[in-house]
Amino acid sequence: MDQVSNIDFSLKKNMEKFSSAFTLSDMEIFIFPELYYPLVLANIMSPIMWKWREDPWFRDIEKKGFTARANRIKQFIIQNYVFNLDLSTWGITTKGTEIGRFSDFFDIEMLRQSNALFGYEGDKYYFDIDIRKHFGLDKYDSDIIPYWKTETLEAMTAFRYKENFTTGAGECVSLSALYAAAMFVVGRIPLDKIFLIATPLHSQNFINEKEGLLTNNRRIVTKNMWFNGTALSEKARRALENEKVTIVSHISGYIHTLFKDATISIDAYRQFSEKLSDFLVTDLTTHIFINFLRFKSKYKTLFQFRCEPSGKQRFIALEKMFEYEHSSKFTVSADTRCSLLQEIDGEEFHVSPIPGRANLNDVEAVLEVTSGQSLDEIRIAFIKASQILTEEQINEMFRDLQEFICTIPQLPDQEKVFIKNNPINISTEDSREKIVDYLNLNSASSEPALLAVYVYRQMDRIDWRPFVKAAIERNPVCFSDLDGKSPEEVFSVLKSFPDESVYDGNRLALPDEVWNFHRGDGVEKALLMADFIIHSNSSALVSIVIEGEKVLLSSDGLEFRFVSSKNFMKTVIIDGNDYLIS
Repeated sequence: MDQVSNIDFSLKKNMEKFSSAFTLSDMEIFIFPELYYPLVLANIMSPIMWKWREDPWFRDIEKKGFTARANRIKQFIIQNYVFNLDLSTWGITTKGTEIGRFSDFFDIEMLRQSNALFGYEGDKYYFDIDIRKHFGLDKYDSDIIPYWKTETLEAMTAFRYKENFTTGAGECVSLSALYAAAMFVVGRIPLDKIFLIATPLHSQNFINEKEGLLTNNRRIVTKNMWFNGTALSEKARRALENEKVTIVSHISGYIHTLFKDATISIDAYRQFSEKLSDFLVTDLTTHIFINFLRFKSKYKTLFQFRCEPSGKQRFIALEKMFEYEHSSKFTVSADTRCSLLQEIDGEEFHVSPIPGRANLNDVEAVLEVTSGQSLDEIRIAFIKASQILTEEQINEMFRDLQEFICTIPQLPDQEKVFIKNNPINISTEDSREKIVDYLNLNSASSEPALLAVYVYRQMDRIDWRPFVKAAIERNPVCFSDLDGKSPEEVFSVLKSFPDESVYDGNRLALPDEVWNFHRGDGVEKALLMADFIIHSNSSALVSIVIEGEKVLLSSDGLEFRFVSSKNFMKTVIIDGNDYLIS
C-alpha cells in the first residue's frame, strides 16, 4: 500500500529529495542530509546484512568485547568489499545540470564554498594535490563532475558480478553506511552511539563507545592508532585535520554546517563533539614522541640513540632504527626497543656520537621529568636541556608536535535552531522483521522512517514517480556502450542478461545497476530500455504495462516484452519530463 499520498510531488524540492533517495549521489546527500541515516536504516532492513549474523566468522560475537567485535566486522568488510571510486561506475553529469536541479531552493554560492566538486578546495593540502587531477577529472571539461552515487548494501554486494571485481565494492559514503549498519546488526552497538561524519571529500563514522572508534573506509582507527604515526593513521587523519565537517548524521537527526536548522538531538551532538574532541587529543609522553618522529620523518635525522650492545657504548641514527621497523614485529618504542636493536646489523652502529644529533635518551629523560606539564612548559625545558638542537629547531618541532597531539575538528557550530524529530526507536534486540514493520508503520508520521522505506526501495509501499524520475534522468552508464544501437539490438542485449534482480522481493534496481551487474528483473530491464529510448529521443513517449509476470514496453509503434517475478500491477507512462503512474 502507498504510504506517501500526503507528499506533494508537484513541489520541486519534494520530488528532488525523494528521487535522490534512490540515486544517493554525494551531491544529493550534501543538499539533503536527511537522506544519510535512512541509508543506514535501509541497510539494516536488508536481508543481506542479517545473513552476516549466520556467517561462522561472527559466531558468538555478541559474547566478545567492543574492540574484538569491531575488529571482526572490519576484517569481514576488508575480505568482502573493496574501495571503489571509478568515474565510469555511475557515470558523469555537469555542474549546470545539478545547479538546475537545486537552484530554486538552495544557495548555489554556498554550494561552491563548501563542496569540492563546485570549487571548494579546503586548505593548502587540497590545493597541493589538485583535486580534479587526484580524482581523474582533469581529462574532462571543468563543467564535468561525477555522480559518485552512494551504493546500498545490495548494490555493494552485487559488484562481484561486475567485470574485474571478485568481491563487493563501494565508495566512502557507502562504506560508512555499511559499517554503521554492521555495527548495529552484527556488533550490537545501539544506533544512538553511531555518528556519521561527512567532510567535502570524505565520509567516516565515530562510534561513541569506550575511548571511541573511527571507521575510515574499510578500516577502523582506535585512539592509540590515531597517534601511532604510521602511514595508515596518516591517511586516516587527513579529513579531520584538513577539512571542515559539513554534516554530522545520527539516529536522532542531522546537523549541517550551512543550514540554520538542525534536527539532531542537541544533547547527542554535544556529547559527540566532546567525545570526538577527547579522541583527537593526547598527552606528550615518550611513546607519543616516538610516534611523532615516525609520523614527521624530517625530524628523525635530528636524533640518535645511545645504547650498549655487548657492554660497549654505541650510537645509531634514529632513521636507521625506523628503517628496521618495516621488517620487524618490534618497534622503536621503549617497550620493544631492545628486541629491535638485537635485529639490527652491527655495522649500523657508531662507536662515537654522530655529530650534530641530539641523543634520544636525553630527550626521553626530559619528557619523564616534565610529565603532566603543558606543552609549552615541556618546550622550554627542551630548550634549556638541549646542547645540540637550536631554539629555532625546537620551536618548529613543537609547533608540529602540537598539531600531532591535538587535532581540533572543524565541526558545525551549535548556534542552530534545533528542531525536534519524531524519534526512531529500534533496538539491537529487535529482529529484522520487527524493524521493517516498525519503519513501515511509522513512515506515515516520521520522515526519517519514510525516507528509509524509499531508500530501501520497497516499491509496493511507495510512490513510483520519484523512482522513475531517478531512473530516467540520472542513470547514464549504459549510454556509451549502447550508442548507435537500435531498440531491437538493445532488447536483444537485455534479453541475454539473467532474469534476476540484485534486490529481493518487491524491490527494484536502477538502470545503472542493471547495466553494471548485467542482470535484472523484467521490470528493471524495461526501465533501462526506456532510459535508453528517452536518451536517444527526448520527445519519445514510452509506455510500460506491468501485469504480474508480463511486462510490455511500447514506444513509437514498437513493442518489447519482458518477464518479471516482482508481482506488480502498474502502468508507467514516460512523456518528456512527466511520469504518470497508475
